[in-house]
Amino acid sequence: MSQLELIYNLCMKKVIYTPMALVMMVAGMECSAQTVSGQVEGHDYVDLGLPSGTKWATCNVGATKPSEYGDYFAWGETKPKEVYSWSTYKWCKGSDDSMTKYCNKSKYGTVDNKTVLEAEDDAATANWGSAWRMPTREEIEELLDGCSWEWVEDFSGSGVNGRLGTSKSNGATIFLPAAGYRNDSDLSIVGLSGYYWSSSLLEDYPDNAGYLGFIAGDVDWYSDYRSLGQSVRAVLR
Repeated sequence: MSQLELIYNLCMKKVIYTPMALVMMVAGMECSAQTVSGQVEGHDYVDLGLPSGTKWATCNVGATKPSEYGDYFAWGETKPKEVYSWSTYKWCKGSDDSMTKYCNKSKYGTVDNKTVLEAEDDAATANWGSAWRMPTREEIEELLDGCSWEWVEDFSGSGVNGRLGTSKSNGATIFLPAAGYRNDSDLSIVGLSGYYWSSSLLEDYPDNAGYLGFIAGDVDWYSDYRSLGQSVRAVLR
């Protein structure tokens, strides 16, 4: 599902909320602070008791606390920038059919069959150190399945909206702020949605990469153009 489809779903959901849905949203406003299980290289993590043992950071790359949005990164880039487009994207020659790295189909560019980000192109590793990396598709899907999710407004009195995940195995929590995304020079739908890159390329359409996406009524696995600026939530290696 693309950004436009997700926004469309958001608009549709706004006009079909039932009284029960509104009750659930109000209930979601009551929440505790983000769980902290430990710290590595100056960054806190939470142990959600996931089957793989994966431990997730408690805030976004570029942020200092869970309620901050942090920085935005194009997929495979390690620094934020002013404009997010194919013309400024590091791994192409100005268009989505001229990829120079991470490509497995010749119609999209130079084939190298790389489908997972290497450490030097991983925004979490580049900014937080070798102990951290961006999550794979499998790890995001495990996070989605391993937690119960609710939409939260004014998380811990911060004024920030987002999604709160509560572990089904140990009750620990993880908060993902609705930081929106960047396209060209614009920052869009902040406070209404969140987009969190994985390290996994979409193999059928290598101009896309996968991400965890959410709005008030939905959280799931999606994919979209690698050139967009999205949030990064790190995991421990």
